[in-house]
Amino acid sequence: MSHGFGIELPRAHGNTPLRSHTRYLIVIDSGGFMVARLFLASREQVAEFDASTEEVAQMVMHLQADNSAGDPQWDRALAGHSAAERAEARVYVLGI
Repeated sequence: MSHGFGIELPRAHGNTPLRSHTRYLIVIDSGGFMVARLFLASREQVAEFDASTEEVAQMVMHLQADNSAGDPQWDRALAGHSAAERAEARVYVLGI
């Protein structure tokens, strides 16, 4: 007989490895809309959202942007963007 009194007990949590910290935030034009993309240090994209949100403004408040999105190390990560979009993109390095 179970002593849960009709309430099922939750299963034990699995020990899954945690995801790495997000290292880069790129604000880039995508077909007329500004999007923010988050990348790991390996330049693997982990998120994409509207760049006009308050969260983006808070993330970049004290950060200095550069225009390195046209560099070769971003070729694969930003393959869907034109050279003009990449040239105007802002790359932020996020603190850990």
